[in-house]
Amino acid sequence: MTTVVVLFNLHPGVKAEDYERWARASDLPTVNRLKAVRRFTVHKATALLNGNPSPYQYVELIDLTSLEDFRAEVKADAIQAIAREFRQFADAPVFMLTESLS
Repeated sequence: MTTVVVLFNLHPGVKAEDYERWARASDLPTVNRLKAVRRFTVHKATALLNGNPSPYQYVELIDLTSLEDFRAEVKADAIQAIAREFRQFADAPVFMLTESLS
């Protein structure tokens, strides 16, 4: 199974509550409706396990049923609109593809 891991911080001046409100109202429901998405979750990073601050404020996990289908679906206008909105919040997000070992 492929999981897309997205690591990011908010742009300077963006309020966490504004991003989180948008994520709950728009991003989560829209992405979770995609046929190629098994589950999409957004996580607020609180700290590293050793107690140090996290280098990222947020982590998104997008569990896919098919990477190819996902790539096709994200080309749709509605998803492109959500992606543009996301870029207004996220400063230089890192999109990492992962494969489950189990």
